[in-house]
Amino acid sequence: MKYTQRLEDLRKDRDLTQEQLAFALGLKREQYRRYETGINEIKAGFIIKICEFYNISADYLLGFTNEAKPLPKK
Repeated sequence: MKYTQRLEDLRKDRDLTQEQLAFALGLKREQYRRYETGINEIKAGFIIKICEFYNISADYLLGFTNEAKPLPKK
């Protein structure tokens, strides 16, 4: 599964709009939309933010696994 589809699915599963999620992450909606649609490549800083927000591993977000494991506790 491509990460862009996973981004969209995660957002929709939580009944969030792009605008709500962008606000929660400190982004503009257009910036988030470009990540979700694949117009802009996601950067490491965004991967960290989105994984922390959803409490998921980067492996899941990037499609290396279909198991949405939570992040390890610090």
